[in-house]
Amino acid sequence: MDRLEAYKSIAAQASRGELSFPTNVDATLKLQRALNDPDCHADTAARLVQAEPLLAARTVAIANSVAYNRSGNEVTNVRTAVQRVGFRTLNALGAAVIVRQLDSKITEPSLRAKANQLWQHSAHVAALSQVIARRVANLDPETAMFAGIVHEVGGFYMLSRADEFPGLFEGEPDDWIEHGEQIIGRCVLQRLGVPAPVMAAIEALWVGMRALPPETLGDTLLLANDLAPVPSPLYERAAATSRQAAATIDFVIGDGTLNSILEESAAEVSSLTSALI
Repeated sequence: MDRLEAYKSIAAQASRGELSFPTNVDATLKLQRALNDPDCHADTAARLVQAEPLLAARTVAIANSVAYNRSGNEVTNVRTAVQRVGFRTLNALGAAVIVRQLDSKITEPSLRAKANQLWQHSAHVAALSQVIARRVANLDPETAMFAGIVHEVGGFYMLSRADEFPGLFEGEPDDWIEHGEQIIGRCVLQRLGVPAPVMAAIEALWVGMRALPPETLGDTLLLANDLAPVPSPLYERAAATSRQAAATIDFVIGDGTLNSILEESAAEVSSLTSALI
């Protein structure tokens, strides 16, 4: 089976809802649904988070990041961390755990390297999206962080299947963009229950059109993707800003500029990225 046939085969399976996920993903999805229940109490949420060690560690790390720990008081337990970050951030962290679970079965060294780089890229995009949404676009920062975490989830899914289809990531990018990123990515996002506004933002990223300064969640995600210092190891979208050109992006926001805001927020972006990785 050649690469294009492999993409079409996986896309057809995805379209039928036949997605091959590790078993622990289903458990984390159930945990997310419980956390998203409006009747879920903070104490219940803390117990649920504690049952998933990776999520518990990420929650405490995020709670102690510069973005969430403005008082400088470090928390050392899950219950306090849950109260500090809130349920929307917990939802984003749950998504981060699911993404990492998707690549947990990747063992081939070159694919493992791609998965690690893709997660570093996603973490940078998530952190930048959070800051840009809050400081520049006046959008919900937790939703923006969530969008950054899951924007490459289709790529992680494809990497998790790549050992079944040798040569899947070789060749021209058009096949990946047409049959992988959009068709398979959309199906994976739907399976994970990603909300419609976040889906629309990720689809805007695939198209590559944006406004500067950013006005929408899609604009925010695109800008963060271009500014991320670690590029995606998968095929670049055709309209992507080059790394050199991204360094020159700047515009006036209120009494400052994008670059001045990013400089002021460097510690927040760095701590958020480190907590996610």
